[in-house]
Amino acid sequence: MQQNYLGKVEVLTLAEDDKELKGACACGNVKYKIEDKPLFTQACHCKNCKLSTGSSFVVHTMVLEKDFLISGDVASITLPTGSGKGYNAYFCIICGVYLFCRYNVSKGRLAIRTKTLENPIEPQAHIFVKDKDPWIEISRKDICHEKMYDREKTWPKESLERI
Repeated sequence: MQQNYLGKVEVLTLAEDDKELKGACACGNVKYKIEDKPLFTQACHCKNCKLSTGSSFVVHTMVLEKDFLISGDVASITLPTGSGKGYNAYFCIICGVYLFCRYNVSKGRLAIRTKTLENPIEPQAHIFVKDKDPWIEISRKDICHEKMYDREKTWPKESLERI
């Protein structure tokens, strides 16, 4: 596994009345803002996500990288994915909270750990439910996908037009 120290990242100043989403790590060292509407939010139940979180699933909110502004000290580590292409997970160097990742197959987009947002977003899809833990019940069966979904059929048209 490759580990990269990114050091201090400065945030651009935004007006306080802007409607962006905000989030942070547990200790407050890393803070971030998302300047535009997220693209999509999904819960992933795949084996790799369960291992990297130590939990039954992860909830990611996809955003355009250009809309993500961050301040604080972060580091990253390269981790495997089912596709074999991997991703870089970024975390606070003080408290260790994993805040976002950059999948190597998703150029220009980031996956934010949704629960690090001040106001988390409900998933629009659950993926890899074939691997979900048996004690997890998902009430919205209409948004469940055994494996990965077809983005063209699942994401909102507005989001597809932005990527």
